[in-house]
Amino acid sequence: MLPAILSSPSSSSTSTFPLRYSSPSSLTNLSSLPLTIGCRRTSKKSTHNNCSIRVQASSRMIEKETPETERPHTFLRESDEGSSGDESSKPNSVRARFEKMIREVQDSVCAALEDVDGGGKFKEDVWSRPGGGGGISRVLQDGDVFEKAGVNVSVVYGVMPPEAYRAARPVDNGNTKPGPIPFFAAGVSSVIHPKNPFAPTVHFNYRYFETDAPKDTPGAPRQWWFGGGTDLTPAYIFEEDVKHFHSVQKGACDKFDASFYPRFKKWCDDYFYIKHRDERRGLGGIFFDDLNDYDQEMLLSFSTECANSVIPAYIPIIEKRKDTPFTNEHKAWQQLRRGRYVEFNLVYDRGTTFGLKTGGRIESILVSLPLSARWEYDHQPVEGSEEWKLLDACINPKEWIC
Repeated sequence: MLPAILSSPSSSSTSTFPLRYSSPSSLTNLSSLPLTIGCRRTSKKSTHNNCSIRVQASSRMIEKETPETERPHTFLRESDEGSSGDESSKPNSVRARFEKMIREVQDSVCAALEDVDGGGKFKEDVWSRPGGGGGISRVLQDGDVFEKAGVNVSVVYGVMPPEAYRAARPVDNGNTKPGPIPFFAAGVSSVIHPKNPFAPTVHFNYRYFETDAPKDTPGAPRQWWFGGGTDLTPAYIFEEDVKHFHSVQKGACDKFDASFYPRFKKWCDDYFYIKHRDERRGLGGIFFDDLNDYDQEMLLSFSTECANSVIPAYIPIIEKRKDTPFTNEHKAWQQLRRGRYVEFNLVYDRGTTFGLKTGGRIESILVSLPLSARWEYDHQPVEGSEEWKLLDACINPKEWIC
């Protein structure tokens, strides 16, 4: 997950799959994994982590970030705050208003999570880049309620290689010609992993993206688009919780277009599909990307409404489930499902791929990963059990509300 950047629709989409936990090939390929993997930073000055997985971008297309001691009032370049004739450089531009929105969302979500947790507080890192842009990364770790919660905002100016552009715009069907492509991106991104197995994980990401290439640049049209979504990943199904979550998403969508919720709900089910498992990561929500075929002001308002719907969609569920008694068996199942979360994010998520290919801030890209996850060889839940019901819903997506 790279805050501010992007995710794009998966090319794979099938409405129904046979109930199968994992294919023989996936079992063989993943058999080398230990039962559990814990990824946590040992200390601020440590040069290595407990997690031995290392990923290195082949080429850095974004300037190296510089730590800051204070939050600036904006991460936009001075030219974007000026008064030139370019629409993107005006104070009331989409760039400026989108940055203001995502920073307000970060503040409100962090405040709500700290209030629920009781004892945990967010650690904040502020960073900038010499050529403009930067971000604020906030992580609450080992709290009373939340195992790990990351809420990040970033504003990025960079130059992407053609393969990163294709990750950003797969609908261009590989028409991009070789050559660097300047871009601007801004967004807010969050993944929240509670401790209690009966409390679901939630993810949201809302972003705005522009290519800055001149109009005559071959294969890199100057364009803008919005993307985002909010989705729920429980280990156990409480139908009233899932219905509440989807109802809030539908309410946000219906304020703008009645076709949005069914369209973006299916898009979410299709995108968060773990191909090698024949199952979805969770129970969905909404997901959209590459949206630029509506009025730009309308899409800015729509993204704002969706981002502001995270708290009413999620906090009531956490309040209800955070103190539910659980056993070691419940916890082990939660860890297995978090293994699926890790698999999707590292193998399929286009935002992660984009971030790694452009040399983004690695701590922000990988903040979505849980502190720990579990893999068991050929684990099969008992048919009819609560674990089996969750798996069935991940394999065969359901319509949770009418």
